[in-house]
Amino acid sequence: MKQSTFDALLSFLGGVSWAFVIIGAWVTFQSFVFLGIVPALMFTFIFIFLAVFLLLVLETMSMARDRNDLIAKQNKMLEEIRDSLKTPSSLDA
Repeated sequence: MKQSTFDALLSFLGGVSWAFVIIGAWVTFQSFVFLGIVPALMFTFIFIFLAVFLLLVLETMSMARDRNDLIAKQNKMLEEIRDSLKTPSSLDA
């Protein structure tokens, strides 16, 4: 199956997002460790929560795209079935 540009972009953004979560969590922790371990962990957790939420948005976009593609295929098949059922009845008349 040929992958569209939109699908490739979503895959790329998903990978970049996971790298952003990992590196961003480390940078966030290192940035706030001067306040103590507990605040650094708290800010890191907040960062991870927001970043994973954005990952879920990307995954939702991908799932919606897949669903729309599947519905388009089903519509095409149903139209072909409808057309094949119409053809014999028009020949009989």
